[in-house]
Amino acid sequence: MPVPLYEAKAEFFRMLGHPVRIRVLELLQDGPKPVRELLAEIEVEPSNLSQQLAVLRRSGIVTATRTGATVVYELAGGDVAELLAAARRILSVLLAGRQDLLAELRETESVR
Repeated sequence: MPVPLYEAKAEFFRMLGHPVRIRVLELLQDGPKPVRELLAEIEVEPSNLSQQLAVLRRSGIVTATRTGATVVYELAGGDVAELLAAARRILSVLLAGRQDLLAELRETESVR
């Protein structure tokens, strides 16, 4: 029996639901990067990065190419960059809304 689309979407978002994975995807927007560069940028244990890269690779959202001892990762398609940009726009609106609420709260506190 095929998986309903909404379940597949939920699984996709669960796969994205880790800070290291999001950071890797952000860094790969600028182009392919070897693991050593990702490690230097993200500052996590190599085993943790390796585990998160494996999740991204299994999902098909990134690809890996080995040249000798160097493994280079890259985004599998441009849609991921668009998704991350959309997430930034959504977060900007949400955070701006919180700033408005915070300012409103401060205003009401000063009136009391």
